[in-house]
Amino acid sequence: MLSIAARVGQLQHRAAWQLHAPALSRFGARSLSYSLRRCSPSTPPERFPDAAALSTAASPILPPVSWVERLPQKWRPYAYLTRIDKPIGTSLLFLPCGWSIAMASYATHAPPSVMLGTTALFATGALVMRGAGCTINDMWDRNLDNKVDRTKNRPLARLGFLAAQLTVGLGVLLQLNWYSILLGASSLSLVTVYPLMKRITYWPQFVLGLAFNWGALLGWSAVAGSVDWKVALPLYASGVSWTLLYDTIYAHQDKVDDAQVGIRSTALLFGERTRPILSAFAASHIGLLAASGMLNENSWIFFAGLGAGALQTVQALRQTDFDSRESCWKGFVGCGWAGALVWFGAAADWLVAFAF
Repeated sequence: MLSIAARVGQLQHRAAWQLHAPALSRFGARSLSYSLRRCSPSTPPERFPDAAALSTAASPILPPVSWVERLPQKWRPYAYLTRIDKPIGTSLLFLPCGWSIAMASYATHAPPSVMLGTTALFATGALVMRGAGCTINDMWDRNLDNKVDRTKNRPLARLGFLAAQLTVGLGVLLQLNWYSILLGASSLSLVTVYPLMKRITYWPQFVLGLAFNWGALLGWSAVAGSVDWKVALPLYASGVSWTLLYDTIYAHQDKVDDAQVGIRSTALLFGERTRPILSAFAASHIGLLAASGMLNENSWIFFAGLGAGALQTVQALRQTDFDSRESCWKGFVGCGWAGALVWFGAAADWLVAFAF
């Protein structure tokens, strides 16, 4: 009965996606498959384990019904393309920016207009550029979506949509000072090459960390006019360790399919050693954040937020079952909440220092 019900649900979701096909056709959609994570060589590398050796349950992954379904039909595919219904990705891109903006505002005694205005600008940029990054990945990953259970029902992307996203992102970047504009533009190479890393290395999560945490540098320069490297570099390195933590958890959702089609990841590299290795990355993440806070001379309020984030990180890592897709998703989201707690502490530290 359960297998019949699952099959019926799958057919219903496929029918729903077919309704979107005319909308995509009218807008001239190209055949570029939509996936954040997929890029593989034609022949899987010999080091990949057999799928049978991986115990993640191979139950069908169907697109969830979301509020996007209430939008006009012709808008829905583009809403899904931006992943606006899954804000966790935007949050993970924004949070290193938020840490840096709050800490730089604390160090420079920035007024609310600077702190809040810069935060709002970077939040907008994170929303837009997260979607653009997804579309860039789709261009490299166009032949893999239908081979991965979790992503095979996603809609298609087109080049014109990417151009619109990048135009908006450029508009946001141009609101910053010239130092920040040049610093922000220098990260585009990382965004572009990240999908290729799945073909040549088991460490694509490291390259993702380099790209996703660029805001830890950019946020500081947007507030202060330049980067205080002694504070911002450990902050940036902390974010890279954090990305290795949460994105390895995320990659465990797809390790069966990844092994079959030849996608490399730290989830496959670490295997049964995942928990102790990720514990080391978590310790590095928290330790480097603490070092950055001390070098910035933050008060106990910042470290209270950091402590809360550390506890949340430990809980997320301890409770994650790496052979359960549902548990991996919860652990991934839990790491995002840990980063948010750090941001709350940094922002509160600035607010108290400014007010008193």
